[in-house]
Amino acid sequence: MADGRHRVVVIGSGFGGLFGAKALKDAPVDITMIARTSHHLFQPLLYQVATGILSEGEIAPPTREVLARQKNVRVILGEVYDIDLEQRQVRSRVLQRTTTTPYDSLIVAAGSGQSYFGHGEFAEFAPGMKSIDDALELRGRIFGAFELAEIAESDHDVERLLTFVVIGAGPTGVEMAGQIAELSRRTLEKDFRRINTRKARVILIDAASQVLPPFGEHLGRKAKKDLEKLGVEVQLGAMVVDVDEYGIEVQDKDGTRRRIEAVTKVWAAGVEASGLGKTLAEQTGARLDKAGRLAVNADLTLPGHPEVFVVGDMIDLNHLPGVAQVAIQGARFAAKEIENRLAGKPAQGPFEYFDKGDMATISRFRAVARIGGKVRLTGFLAWLIWLVVHLFYITGFKNRVTAVLHWAVSFIGRGRSERTATEQQIFARSALDRLQRGTSDLVAAPEEYDAERARQDAARRAELEARAAEEARLTDTGERGVPAEGSEEMAGRSG
Repeated sequence: MADGRHRVVVIGSGFGGLFGAKALKDAPVDITMIARTSHHLFQPLLYQVATGILSEGEIAPPTREVLARQKNVRVILGEVYDIDLEQRQVRSRVLQRTTTTPYDSLIVAAGSGQSYFGHGEFAEFAPGMKSIDDALELRGRIFGAFELAEIAESDHDVERLLTFVVIGAGPTGVEMAGQIAELSRRTLEKDFRRINTRKARVILIDAASQVLPPFGEHLGRKAKKDLEKLGVEVQLGAMVVDVDEYGIEVQDKDGTRRRIEAVTKVWAAGVEASGLGKTLAEQTGARLDKAGRLAVNADLTLPGHPEVFVVGDMIDLNHLPGVAQVAIQGARFAAKEIENRLAGKPAQGPFEYFDKGDMATISRFRAVARIGGKVRLTGFLAWLIWLVVHLFYITGFKNRVTAVLHWAVSFIGRGRSERTATEQQIFARSALDRLQRGTSDLVAAPEEYDAERARQDAARRAELEARAAEEARLTDTGERGVPAEGSEEMAGRSG
């Protein structure tokens, strides 16, 4: 990268970050992408990793590989913990290593995380669906529940092990519930001897009054009907008020509370914007909504800071939804604005979002789709369109090929090639959460490591020198093979 060129920092490697960086490939800028993971995650397909259809690599290729041919971009690993707007610097860290990166223009595309609506303690027992770690943990929990049910001693244990509760009837929850139902009724039905997997109970719960609210009433009603045909119990108007290891407690509209015994719970009920929104709000006075989204100008810039663009799930602007297309289009808009400024061209004006619609699969060959403003599709045609669209957005030719093969195995046949699950997948997150500083407690800071290593080396050297000196003394004094004074007496006592 050339010195003196315009410096663009992109925070995040999701849809907004990746498409923003790509849009600047021909611009006279040097780009630094800072991301907390080393991969670009195709989040809409996480549920297929969790249910054994796809591998994590197929939906999360290495960001470096994706951008390898783009010579004006550098990728660094780190979680951004501070943005200094006055000094125009971004600070990030990973395993006690800190990095400060200066910028001339900044694109903040840090995305969102799972929201438990003020009950973060629920996360221990009901993982969300926002990361590869989440998906792998859920895979372990789902397939592990069937394994434990096979060896359970009582009908009560079998029942709660074979009850799966999905909380949240948005696209993620609907797709997850549908796939767990298919898994139990098609994929696993011949694999066990003591349990009947077809009797597994799959419950989809939401406090709202309909399934898939953003899709409209008609498609929501159709999705609910298709789920019920699969055997999914759809419970609407039911708010989760407590979660523990063996079940959940829900409150219905009339105020009554009831308990559902279930070992495996999936949380797909809400999202909250990255904490960087709060960091920016504190420095600018910009408003935050309840989900932590930041109020931005019509051109996606931060109030008072035209050099800072905020895109995707982090923004509160014109009731835009938290979907991939908002992030993609916003990032491209920001990149174009940066190019225009460098070229001395006029501004584009306000950001205008083109709504391409929404899609959600119910099961194999069943889906619902809202295309543009008026077209509503259901059934096989909607599923086919969903397949083509998602295949198009999967990054990398080899990932597309392997995804098609896995889809053929799962949708045409009964198998799922990614069923491997380990105890580490299930319990690693909880174990790390119990450490005061997470993974940082397991790794020494570089300077601490160097000092400790020097101390250990010095002690080891002294030990080796003392041992060598003793060996030489024994040889020089002729003491080898000669009983030490008092050794016979001590041997007699011990006998």
